[in-house]
Amino acid sequence: MFIQIVETPNPNTLKFIPGINLLEEKNKTYHFDTVDSCSISPLALSIMSIPSVNKIMIANDFISVTKKEEADWITTKTLIVTTIIDHISQNYPIFLEEHDIINHSLKNNSFLEKNTEKDNINEGIISHIKALIEEKVRPAVAMDGGDIEFVSFDSGIVYLKMHGACSGCPSSSYTLKNGIENMLRYYIPEIHSVEKVEDY
Repeated sequence: MFIQIVETPNPNTLKFIPGINLLEEKNKTYHFDTVDSCSISPLALSIMSIPSVNKIMIANDFISVTKKEEADWITTKTLIVTTIIDHISQNYPIFLEEHDIINHSLKNNSFLEKNTEKDNINEGIISHIKALIEEKVRPAVAMDGGDIEFVSFDSGIVYLKMHGACSGCPSSSYTLKNGIENMLRYYIPEIHSVEKVEDY
């Protein structure tokens, strides 16, 4: 098995492409930043067990791994590649059963649940925002090993969460303001600004 490694705009994040589909749902991504958050993915848990790994994002056809600031890529990269190859070649599951994944998603989306009532007022705008993000933003950032998730829309402000290579990338603020914000404001005049959310 060969793992292609691609640099991203974020110097602390690399994109690992194993050449197989990792997810059943093509447009879904999973994000892990603690050992506990890896409970639904044995593969993510194996990678997160590497001491120099800080965050992981698993998409359909790649894995973005963000290392800790002080770690070097030489050793970390080798450990990640070995871990992925061992895991996949031994046919270990990448994710646990669907039931466990649904419970994990519900548990980690409490912020979204809190804002559901307020968001219902702007349902049409929110649907349009989500469609634009899905069609125009996510494919572009996925090429760089990242992902962007809609969090909420409130008082003209769109809140987004950045994952993978986008999270902590030096150019992410520029991309957010000059790329995503300008595009969303062009299509949806009700939007005044786009802000990133660190944790929710």
